[in-house]
Amino acid sequence: MSATEIITFGCRLNAFESEVIRRAAAKAGLRDAVVINTCAVTAEAERQARQAIRRARREHPAAMIIVTGCAAEIAPERYAALPEVDRVLGNQAKLEPRSYLPAPHSTPPPRAGEGREGAMNGCEAKTRAYLQVQQGCDHRCTFCIIPYARGPSRSVPMGVVADQARRLVAAGCREIVLTGVDLTAYGADLPGMPSLGQMVRRLLAALPELERLRLSSLDPAEIDSELWRLLAEEKRLMPHLHLSLQAGDDLILKRMKRRHSRTEAIAVARRARALRPEVALGADLIAGFPTETEDMFRRSLDLVAECKLAFVHVFPYSARPGTPAARMPPVPGPVVKERAARLRAAGEAALAAELALRVGGETDVLIERPGKGRAEFYAAVDFAAPAATGAVRRMRLIDSNRNSLVGVPVP
Repeated sequence: MSATEIITFGCRLNAFESEVIRRAAAKAGLRDAVVINTCAVTAEAERQARQAIRRARREHPAAMIIVTGCAAEIAPERYAALPEVDRVLGNQAKLEPRSYLPAPHSTPPPRAGEGREGAMNGCEAKTRAYLQVQQGCDHRCTFCIIPYARGPSRSVPMGVVADQARRLVAAGCREIVLTGVDLTAYGADLPGMPSLGQMVRRLLAALPELERLRLSSLDPAEIDSELWRLLAEEKRLMPHLHLSLQAGDDLILKRMKRRHSRTEAIAVARRARALRPEVALGADLIAGFPTETEDMFRRSLDLVAECKLAFVHVFPYSARPGTPAARMPPVPGPVVKERAARLRAAGEAALAAELALRVGGETDVLIERPGKGRAEFYAAVDFAAPAATGAVRRMRLIDSNRNSLVGVPVP
């Protein structure tokens, strides 16, 4: 091999950072290497990463094997001890070109929690780019190891965000997605403590040429009043909210150390629809959290319908050593697996129902590749008419299936 191969596990932020890694490695001149960008959210994610490391060494015996990401940040010695691994990098170091020089740089690369520089990926095919505006987390949900891997919350200054977004738009990008570990915590560490909503308003005002702005996962307890106003008033802010709900039972939410209740989660969903009727909602949900009874689980299952969640991400609970939840009475593994399957089935049914309701309407579709695009409300749209990648086309929705809509261009 000659080019650097990147293998990614975990969240959208990790996927975004893998593109930053690709550019950093190229800038450093790294060749004949495999970079495994790990995830620490579940034990299964770490098991798959270790499998990928062993497979990379078998398939590329002469390559340099570099391990980074959250699992490597939390336990670097564990991965450094693997005979297949040549180098281990923390989460901040993985974004630095110097980390990929042939020999380690004389100055140690920064570890998690030391940097606040924003990062962005390239605008592939002039469609969508991801812009990281926040890193780390100050909260301590009892199931989550990520604050230990990503460090405390740090926000990218508003001027830097605007400058980076301007570069992406100048490169032809039609849609920017703002990302972060705890996106709604944006600004608490900056002078004047600007909220996420205030930053978004200023960003849109500074870039009238930006056509579409989308947000990644939001904590329902932290959505500020300015962001609510933008959802109602600013059509360039896409009508799609992904909520970090995690559960639908109040006692489980309390044991998770979440800061919202079931009633508040439902209220957030209703408020979003009242302000922007065309909005589509998604959510993260955990199945089989310790002490979860069947009745408690059913309240999470029912939340899919009560909040009309079209895009559901299901995580089977996995104990992370060092977290409070790991010391709580566990739910048996087969039960966790079965509940996760039921949650996924409910999510699939909810998506199919949501798409069916959209048939007959119209939406602007960002063309991602021939025959495929993304609606304003995030749903995938298939179409047969010729359309240039990167174009935004108005389409009438004429049919749906379980996973996507079918559209035809509006004359």
